[in-house]
This record gives sequence, structure tokens and C-alpha cells, in this order.
Amino acid sequence: MSTLATPLPNPLAPPPRSKNWLQRHWLLSILGGCFVLTLLFAGFIAALLTVVEGSMKNSDAYNQALAQARSNPLVIEKFGQPLQPGWFISGNIQISGPSGNADISIPISGPKAKGTIYVVAKKSAGRWHFDALEVEAEGEQERINLLPAPQVTPVEQ
Repeated sequence: MSTLATPLPNPLAPPPRSKNWLQRHWLLSILGGCFVLTLLFAGFIAALLTVVEGSMKNSDAYNQALAQARSNPLVIEKFGQPLQPGWFISGNIQISGPSGNADISIPISGPKAKGTIYVVAKKSAGRWHFDALEVEAEGEQERINLLPAPQVTPVEQ
């Protein structure tokens, strides 16, 4: 009869290492990393939109168009007061020194209605000249022209 002896542990060998937290929870680590990356990406997009929106709102073309709309009696009658600009201005503004171009639409709202200001303007010699400046209420086809009527001079004979 033979007896099997169990081997004795080697006293010089290091004890077996237990797994660390990352090794035990690797799936949770991957999900957490993806969540952090998503948050960073969303923050970057939000910061980019804020910078673009802020630069458009600080332009003279935007401010002059909004001032014209706020002071127009037809716009006040249609939208009520106060007339507030909305978010997400669309279009573009390009300025290079004393010249530039603007083609933007500004969402607006008042107590009575919502709508959009449409602006097409050129900057020359440091001044904005509007080619189109109109307000459209939601659901209506008719636009309110904010530009003064052109002066017609009679032709002399």
C-alpha cells in the first residue's frame, strides 16, 4: 500500500497574488471609460456651439437687425413685447476688417407669436448695408419688411 503525499508548499515561492480591482471589474472599467469619453465629446460640442453662437450675437449685423425688429410697430403688433431672440442662429457672418458679409436667420419670440428675422447684409467702409431685412411669423407667408422704402426721385424733363 502506497500513500500519496501531498507536496508541501515551497517556503521560498511568493504567495499567489489576488486580482486587483481593474482585473475583477474590467467591463465596468470599459463602460466608465466610454461614459467619460462621451461626456468630454458632448462638452466639446457644447463649448463649440456656445463660442459660435456668442460670436454671432456679438456682431453688429445681428444687433442692428434685432434693434430694427424691436422698434418696428408692425413687429410689435404681431409679436408683442418684449421681443426675445432665440437660440441656434443659422447662417454665416464673415468679417475682414472694415468689410464683410452676413446672411443669417435669427429666431425670435414674443408673447403673441414666434418667428424669424432674415438678414442679408454687406459691410463696406465699416458700415453695414442691409440688402434684405425681413420678419416672418410662424405659419404665415407674408413677411414684414424692416428696410425703409427707397426714395424715388422724379425724373426731370
